[in-house]
Amino acid sequence: METGNHSCGTDFTLVGLFQYGHMDTFLFTVISILFAVALIGNITLVLLIRLDRRLHTPMYFFLSQLSIIDMMCISTTVPKMGANFLSDTKAISVLGCEIQVFMFMSLAGCEALLLGFMSYDRYIAICQPLHYPVLMSRKICCSMVASAWSSSSINALAHTVYVFQLPFCGSRMVNHFFCEVPSLLPLVCEDTSQYEHMIVMSVLVLVLLPFLAILASYARVLVVVFQMGSGKGQSRAVSTCSSHLTVASLFYVTGLCTYTQPHSLHSPGRDKVVAVLYSIVTPVLNPFIYSLRNKEVIGALRRQMG
Repeated sequence: METGNHSCGTDFTLVGLFQYGHMDTFLFTVISILFAVALIGNITLVLLIRLDRRLHTPMYFFLSQLSIIDMMCISTTVPKMGANFLSDTKAISVLGCEIQVFMFMSLAGCEALLLGFMSYDRYIAICQPLHYPVLMSRKICCSMVASAWSSSSINALAHTVYVFQLPFCGSRMVNHFFCEVPSLLPLVCEDTSQYEHMIVMSVLVLVLLPFLAILASYARVLVVVFQMGSGKGQSRAVSTCSSHLTVASLFYVTGLCTYTQPHSLHSPGRDKVVAVLYSIVTPVLNPFIYSLRNKEVIGALRRQMG
């Protein structure tokens, strides 16, 4: 343990997307554009929901929380990633690495739970509309969001504290573009198989269960809509559910692939591509999937623009 404790004072090195720095300028430009688009899209959506009283409903309350999470999530990884494109050292302090691990795990867990709550909201609105004001009252919605934030933060704190008390050895070179638990485990000097079982259990509760709830909710919604016999309603429901499921599946499936595999089966190249999907692409897509295909949001944008 003496070696492990001594190693805690040494900075980590982030390899980045490509180990030998190919196309750094091009990648910096692309990532910067995606970062700006994500911020602008999510900030616009949050402001619209805040300013337009017609959007003061449970669905848009959840959507504003999702946008806040996406902004924080992409801001946790991309600024340091962009700075490393222009830097020769690519170092990150132990504290900076701890912050990235905690923030990303808490935000990803919160988003996983929130997407499940959003599908539940749609299920109640369509399948039990008479009970909607009671089942989705403001107090219940706030409790849902608070439980998502608190449970994901506690889970992330537990994992962060445990991982960074482990003894790190070797080059301390993280073969990733940000600090993430699966990319840190290969640097640990002792067996982590038992801890990896703990990670799987956490992911099953925070990620897999909400994903299954989403699939079940949207399946029930589609059944109810098709029973109504309205062709226009059916096509709209299929379009909405398919777009939401596409984005949700992109987030859940990529997260499950990364966090449920033992580190011996991980491929750094594949892990980086998958991480780009759930840490960068998803925050960029979410505001457009949930707003551009939504007449109420488009109407609110037109009203705010005069």
